[in-house]
Amino acid sequence: MIKKGIILAGGRGTRMSPLTIGINKQLLPIYDKPLIYYPLSVLMLAGIKDILIIVNKGQLTQFKHLLKDGSRFGIKLSYAEQFNPKGLPDAFILGEKFIKKDNIALILGDNFFYGQSLTKKLKKCLNLKSGCKILVHPVNKPELFGIATTNKKRKIVSIKEKPKNSKSNLAITGLYFFDNKAVNYSKSLKPSKRNELEIVDLLNKYKRKNKLSAEYLGRGGAWLDTGSIDDYYNTSNFVSTLENRQGFKIACLEEIAFKNNWINKKEIKDAVGFYGNCNYSNYLKKLIK
Repeated sequence: MIKKGIILAGGRGTRMSPLTIGINKQLLPIYDKPLIYYPLSVLMLAGIKDILIIVNKGQLTQFKHLLKDGSRFGIKLSYAEQFNPKGLPDAFILGEKFIKKDNIALILGDNFFYGQSLTKKLKKCLNLKSGCKILVHPVNKPELFGIATTNKKRKIVSIKEKPKNSKSNLAITGLYFFDNKAVNYSKSLKPSKRNELEIVDLLNKYKRKNKLSAEYLGRGGAWLDTGSIDDYYNTSNFVSTLENRQGFKIACLEEIAFKNNWINKKEIKDAVGFYGNCNYSNYLKKLIK
C-alpha cells in the first residue's frame, strides 16, 4: 500500500522562458490556481497525505509561503531542494530519508490529469505491493512521447522514447507508482549523454524483472503536459471552460480535503481569510453553506 507521494517541481522550465526566469513554473497560474495545485490534488484524490515537494535551490520560500506545512489541507508537506536538474530518478535519491522503507508515488509538477474515474484508478494503483505501475494514455503523435507497448495482461513489453514508427500509441504520463526498490535502483543508474538519470532506464530495470505494468487513464480522461507555452495555455483554457460551464472547481485542495473529512468548516473559513476576497474564496464559502 502506497501512503507517500513526491511531487517533482524543480527544473529550469526553459521551454517557457522568459516566463520562468523569475519564478518556478509550478507557481505560474493555470486559470485561477497555481500549477502546483493540480498535481497536489491528484495525490490528495488518491488519499495520500504525506507528500514531499522537490523544488529548485532558492525557491523554497515561495512554495512554503503558498502551501506552508500542508496542515490547512489536512495533509503533511515536506520540502527538499534540488541544486541542479539531474533527471526524474534523482527524486528518489533526494527523497530517500522521506521514503524510508515505504513504497512511493511520483508525479511531475507540470502534469495535469482529469477524468470522472480518475480517483478510482488512483486508489487502485495505491494497492501496489511490488514492482512499478505507470499511468498511460493514448496520443495522436507517438513520435513526441515516451511510448509503452503492453500485452493483454497490461504488462509492459517495450518502452521507446519518441519512436518514429510505433504500433502502440500509449504515452507514458508523468505519474508513477514504485515499490521501495526504486531508491536503490535509482542509485545504480548511470547518467545519460545529457548527464541526467533517465526515468526510462529506471522503468527498464523493472521491465527486465517482469515487474512493470500499466494502468490506463481511459477514454474520457485527460492528460496534459504543461511544459510548453502552447500546452500551458491550452491546459488553462481547458480548466477555464470546464469550471465555467459546470460550476465546480478542478484541483480545489480545500474541497478535496473537506470531502475526505481531513478538515472541517473552520479550516474552510480560515482558508477564505487566507485567500482574501476572490472567486476562489466565494467558491469555498458555498461548500459550507
